[in-house]
Amino acid sequence: MLLPCEVAVKSLVPAIRSAIARELTQTYGLKQKDVARLLGVTQTAVSKYTRHVRGVVLKVEDVEEIQPTLKEIVVSLANGRASKYELVAKFCVACEIIRRKGLMCELCKLSDPSIDVQQCLVCHSDTHFIAEIKSEG
Repeated sequence: MLLPCEVAVKSLVPAIRSAIARELTQTYGLKQKDVARLLGVTQTAVSKYTRHVRGVVLKVEDVEEIQPTLKEIVVSLANGRASKYELVAKFCVACEIIRRKGLMCELCKLSDPSIDVQQCLVCHSDTHFIAEIKSEG
């Protein structure tokens, strides 16, 4: 059994990084090595992101609801005003948007064919927030 977060790490996070890397190199003219440093990945990874070799399982650029969050991440990184914790939170928001829209369901199905995406409502519910709240209380 693969957890949705495991699927996200393998497919969604690279897709988000890919969109950010392309925006930073194309719009802001940053060098790949600088983008790599900002994202905490290798220059080779950034090269693959910008050439559409890695992070292509899901085109986050086509998800309208995620665009403001991606823009915030890109601007924060480009301006050097991003704290590590703010970036982590914004990445989580981006992931949450994708999951709630059900865009990760087919990725989960590919990763684990036994999943019935019609029955699974994990990403569409507040399950992970409820567990977090219960552990705090």
